[in-house]
Amino acid sequence: MGVMVKTMEQDFNARIHPLAEAIKVALIERGEMLATAESCTGGLIASSIVNEPGSSAMFAGAVVAYQNQVKTELLGVSAEHLSQNGAVNGETVAAMAKGALERFHCQWAIATSGIAGPTGAEPGKPVGTVWIAVANCLQNEVFCEKFDGDRQEIREKSVYSAMSRLTFLINNQKSTCTNEH
Repeated sequence: MGVMVKTMEQDFNARIHPLAEAIKVALIERGEMLATAESCTGGLIASSIVNEPGSSAMFAGAVVAYQNQVKTELLGVSAEHLSQNGAVNGETVAAMAKGALERFHCQWAIATSGIAGPTGAEPGKPVGTVWIAVANCLQNEVFCEKFDGDRQEIREKSVYSAMSRLTFLINNQKSTCTNEH
C-alpha cells in the first residue's frame, strides 16, 4: 500500500476548483462572459477557469500582459501612466480590466499585476504585493494584497483572492450588463 503525497499543485487545484466551478455555473446561469488580463499570475486564472468542463460557455479569453508594451497595445493602458507609475498599482489593473471588458466584449473581467519575486521589489512595493481588479460595466473594484511565500505561492494566492472576489461580486450583484455595453 503506497503513501499518497499531496503536491502543492494538487492542493492548489483542490482549493481553486470549487471557486472555478461556482463562477462557471453562475455566469452560465446569467448568460454572462468573463475575460482575464493577467501579468504576475501569467494566465493561471484563465487556466483555472478553463480546467472546468463547459467553461467555453462563459469564458471569452485572456491576455497575459507581462510586458508594459502588451498592456498598452492589447489592453489600452496608458503608456504615460506606465512610464510614470509602473505596472504594479491600482490604476494599472483598473485599466487592464477595463481593456479586457472592451476587447473581449464580455460582462466581467479580472486583472492582476504584482511582484511575485524573488526579485523585483521596489520601495513601497515589496515582493508579494499584488494589485487585483474585478470589473463589470457597473464597477471596477480594485484592491491590493500583500502575500507571503515563494513565487508560486504568491501567484496561487493571487488567483484564489481574485476568484474569491469575483465569486462574491457575482453572487451579490443582481444585474450587471447586457451583451451590449
